[in-house]
Amino acid sequence: MKRRTGQDRSITRHWKPATQAVRGGTMRSEFGETSEAIFLTSGYAYDCAGDAAARFAGEQEGMTYSRLQNPTVAMLEERIALLEGAEACRTMATGMAAMTAALLCQLQQGDHVVAGRAAFGSCRWLTDTLLPKFGIETTIIDARDPQQFEDAAKANTKLFFFETPANPTMDVVDLEAVCGIARARGIRTLVDNAFATPALQRPLDFGADIVAYSATKMMDGQGRVLAGAVTGSEDFITNTLLPFTRNTGPTLSAFNAWVVLKGLETLDLRITRQSENALKVGRFLEGRVPRINFPGLPSHKQHNLAMRQMVAAGPIFSFEVDGGRTQAHALLDALELVDISNNIGDSRSLMTHPSSTTHSGVAEEKRIEMGVTEGMLRLNVGLEDPEDVIADLDQALGRAGL
Repeated sequence: MKRRTGQDRSITRHWKPATQAVRGGTMRSEFGETSEAIFLTSGYAYDCAGDAAARFAGEQEGMTYSRLQNPTVAMLEERIALLEGAEACRTMATGMAAMTAALLCQLQQGDHVVAGRAAFGSCRWLTDTLLPKFGIETTIIDARDPQQFEDAAKANTKLFFFETPANPTMDVVDLEAVCGIARARGIRTLVDNAFATPALQRPLDFGADIVAYSATKMMDGQGRVLAGAVTGSEDFITNTLLPFTRNTGPTLSAFNAWVVLKGLETLDLRITRQSENALKVGRFLEGRVPRINFPGLPSHKQHNLAMRQMVAAGPIFSFEVDGGRTQAHALLDALELVDISNNIGDSRSLMTHPSSTTHSGVAEEKRIEMGVTEGMLRLNVGLEDPEDVIADLDQALGRAGL
C-alpha cells in the first residue's frame, strides 16, 4: 500500500476548519506515523554536491537548513494557512517576532504607517519607538472610526496596522470598511488577529492583506510554548517576508511547532467552550463592576459589528473598577481560583492589571490615549466550570469593596 507522504491542497482547502485544524498540512515519513513527527535537526544531507548546489539555487525541491525549512514547521505553516484561507504562512519564534518581521520586511525610510491606538504594549513600542528610528513615520488613530484611516493616509502611506479585538480595551475595527479604504489607495493592511484566531475571525475574508499572530495564545492554548505566525499571499510571504526572516533568523523551533500543531487539534473545541464560558462570566460582571469592555455583550457599543465579522467574541475581555490601581490590585490579590498572569488564550482562567504589566512600558499619557486606565483588569476565561470562576470573582470583588 502506498503511504501518503504529503497532501494535495486542491483537496485539503475544501475541508471545513475543524478538519483542517486536525489534519491540514500533515506529512508522513516512510514509517506512516499518525501523529506528526518532530524533526529535531538543524541541517540536511545531500546525495551529491550537485544536489546541494541545486537546492540552494532553488532548482531542486528539498530542505537546506532549519533556519529556512523544517518538516515539522512546514506542517504547522501549511495548517495555519489553510485555517486562515491564506496562500502561505511563515512561522516565527514569538508573536512579537512575527509582528516585527511583518512590519520591517515591507517598510523603509520615508514610508508612513497608520496604526490603531489600542494595541498590545510591545506593538505600540514598535510603532512609536522602533519604526521612527528607521525613518518610518507613524500616525496613531482611533481605529474604531474608519474615517480616521482615510484622513490620516498620505501619499507615502504603505501600511494600515491594527488589532481587532484590541488588547486590552477590546476595541473592534470594521475590517471591511478599513480594508476597503486601504485597497482603494493601494495601501496594505496588517491585522493582528491573536485574540480571535481564524477559528473566530478571518480578516482575509474581509479584504485584509496580511494577518499576524502570537500563536502562543489560543493556538497553543495551554500556556506551554512561544510561537508566532504571519499569513498572506504567496508573493508576499515568499518574496517580501522570507528574505527578511532568512537573513535575520527569528526561527520557530521544531518542538514548539509540534506543540502548536497539537494545540490546533483542539482549537475549535477550546475556543468555542471558552467563548461560551466568557459570555456567562461577562453577564455576571456586567451587573457588578462600573464598566465592562466585552464585544460579546449586547451592551457593548460595537457588539453588532463584532458579531458581523466574528463567529463568537472569544474568551478575553476587560473591565474597570473606580478605585484605580489600589483596588485593581486588591481584587487580584483576593482571587483564589483565577491566576494572576499576563498570558492570554490559556485553558486556565487568568487575570492581569495591564497598566502595571503588559502596558507598563508604555508612557502614562499614551496609556490614557489608548484607554488603558489604572482601574482596568483583563480577564482570560478558561475551561473551568464558569460557575466556579463566577464564584471566585464574586468573593474577590466583595473583598475588594465592590
